[in-house]
Amino acid sequence: MTTTAAPGAGARLGRFVLDVFPPKVYGTYAVLWVLALEGSLAVVAGDRWAPSAGTAVRICSVGLVLLYLRMVDEQKDLDYDREHNPGRPLVRGSITAVELRRWMLLFAALLVLANALVEAVSVAVLALDLGYALLLVVLERRSARLRDALFPNLAITYPVQVLLSVYVCVSATGGLDPAAIGLIGCFSCVFLHFEFARKTAWTAPADARLYSNVVGPVGGAVLVLAAPALAAASAAVLFRPWELDGAADLGRLLPYCALVLPAVGARRFFGGSRAWPAGLAMTFVLGWYAALVCQAAVVSWA
Repeated sequence: MTTTAAPGAGARLGRFVLDVFPPKVYGTYAVLWVLALEGSLAVVAGDRWAPSAGTAVRICSVGLVLLYLRMVDEQKDLDYDREHNPGRPLVRGSITAVELRRWMLLFAALLVLANALVEAVSVAVLALDLGYALLLVVLERRSARLRDALFPNLAITYPVQVLLSVYVCVSATGGLDPAAIGLIGCFSCVFLHFEFARKTAWTAPADARLYSNVVGPVGGAVLVLAAPALAAASAAVLFRPWELDGAADLGRLLPYCALVLPAVGARRFFGGSRAWPAGLAMTFVLGWYAALVCQAAVVSWA
């Protein structure tokens, strides 16, 4: 009998998910990510957009991949967590590494099966993403620099996120064109805002893994603000909001409303906050995606 079929295996997985993968947070993120990217693909192509059965597969697939990546990270960080985070599920034994690996195999099989029914090419992108996540474990174990240096580590780990956007585009349209590549870049910049924001502070221990410890607090703030600025610039090129023609096209202005959140974050950071408000940064990510969904709905159906 395999671990995943053993009595209590589902309960242990459920506790693991609640501990390190809050469904409300990650589920909302997966839904908005897929809807925003899928809807934006339709907007730049001049097509009408509406969610479909394929959309549901893509949402579930992104959610499962995010959980798979969380499982990889828990195993990758086990030695560190034993010393610094004794409450993590693997450390306290509420689930084992063997169980996680078996669940990962099951999830990979489900992803292949579900996506083969929608767009076979997207299966190759998913396989590449899952395989690359496992390769990162090997790379980080063999290279202390890739593991511990923030910018080199970001350079090798961020493609995992980018490949998920590639998957959504390929699954939705069957391929990649210049507009899709531009959207992937836009979405990448949006998430980088949160990545930089959560690791930027005025003061921190010298060994803290913060971007502001590498480039300084002001340099960190520049990175935090540059990411949404680049996202907005790329969105302007793609959506051409200056070509408004009728009330429906006013929807093309919606994403820029979310830019108020980085501005508020900057005001707080330079106004006395010890660190960049990470909650505001995450709200910007979700707000930008939600605005893109609304844009697609308004442009398509208003």
